[in-house]
Amino acid sequence: MSSASVSRKQIILEIKGKTKIRCDLKRHLSPRTVGTILRSLPLEGHAHFLGKNIAYFETMVDSGSERSTKKFKKGDIAFLSSAGSICFFIEDVSSGKIMTPIGKILENIDALKDIKSGDVFCLYEETA
Repeated sequence: MSSASVSRKQIILEIKGKTKIRCDLKRHLSPRTVGTILRSLPLEGHAHFLGKNIAYFETMVDSGSERSTKKFKKGDIAFLSSAGSICFFIEDVSSGKIMTPIGKILENIDALKDIKSGDVFCLYEETA
């Protein structure tokens, strides 16, 4: 599928001053939540961690739970509605928190292991 696909939208997760990581947001996983996030781009916030395997940043996005789950694979992207946070899974996780799946990291997942609390995440649409 091309990045112009209706069901997938290619975005960039930039860790400011460090790296850029290509990601896909997938509407079929959670159409309402993904649509809300896409309309809110660009998003920016400071990096935080849930344990060692989930990096996230808080947003002002307000979207309830949708097709929620607690199990995620390395490279998954999820939305934690209770905090308005976008979460990136560094390893496979069975989380204690229910989250909405929204996409997948396409490359360079291990770059997330090098971030520090306080690094700045910026999420935006890829442009040609």
